[in-house]
Amino acid sequence: MQPRVTMRDVASAVGVSPMTVSRAFRGDNTVSEATRTRVRDVARKLGYVYDSTATAFRTKKCGFVAVTLPSVNNANFAETFRGLTQALSTTGMQLLLGATNYRVEREEELVRQLLARNPEALVMTGGHHSDATRELVGALSIPVIEMWDLPAAPLGHVIGFSNAHAMALLVDHLAERGRRRIAFVGATEGADQRGAERRSGVVERARALGLPDVTILNAGPAPVSMRHGAECVRANQAALSEIDALVCGSDTVAFGALNECRRLGINVPSDIAITGFGQFDVAVVSEPQITTVDVNAKEIGYCVAKTLEALFAEQETPLRVDLGASLVKGGTS
Repeated sequence: MQPRVTMRDVASAVGVSPMTVSRAFRGDNTVSEATRTRVRDVARKLGYVYDSTATAFRTKKCGFVAVTLPSVNNANFAETFRGLTQALSTTGMQLLLGATNYRVEREEELVRQLLARNPEALVMTGGHHSDATRELVGALSIPVIEMWDLPAAPLGHVIGFSNAHAMALLVDHLAERGRRRIAFVGATEGADQRGAERRSGVVERARALGLPDVTILNAGPAPVSMRHGAECVRANQAALSEIDALVCGSDTVAFGALNECRRLGINVPSDIAITGFGQFDVAVVSEPQITTVDVNAKEIGYCVAKTLEALFAEQETPLRVDLGASLVKGGTS
């Protein structure tokens, strides 16, 4: 059996001190980028694995940020996580991820488990939490960031956008195109709070414009998918003759609805317009491209990472960042 490669072995091979190797692995800015790269390359070739346990005990820091997402399958949340990961990659911080499955009770359980590992910060998706979670998080002395939302009573820093305003952009666009009889297609009311805000955004904007009451078509429990969008259109085929626009809670739902309309011989957009939400890849590659809203999913993650860096460095940073949303016109409206 070959002897275990040590930090001293790496230091000797690179021509630096063991302390420099340790600092390089921690992402310490006192070590140049070139030296950090050289240390990691040599360590990889020698088969050395850095053990951060001793550092954690000594500094009382674990080196990771706890993050909760509703789903790891959702393309938008994946983009947010990618932006967060990429922006934090130079800091040496790692992410510990948990999925809530759109359930506040699951979030409460996850937050307790994640906090037991003593993270250096907590990032949560959305601003809707159980009372127990709010009490637990409110007592923390570490940075807390809520993303993908703009809650009225934030627990810490907030980075996101207004779901209701994003949907209002779509309703305005449809009204300008002469659409009046709008239906909202989304998850059954309950678990998905952001979905509920999108629903209310459509309903309230239509009412403000003097349009007829919005028809609500429930596609199923969150998370809803392409399949749910298709099934919802098929189940409500008879009612679609009285509707001239479907506003879907996500691009995946819109894609499913679009394809089912084709199967049923319903022409989009002449018979009925369809819009999505999120600027997913599926909206871009769809034929025709789906009219949607871009909510800056990756930018949210990047902004969260930069806010964390500033907070760790004890620098002033805005408590509330509204990244907004923008209309993306496609051929489905």
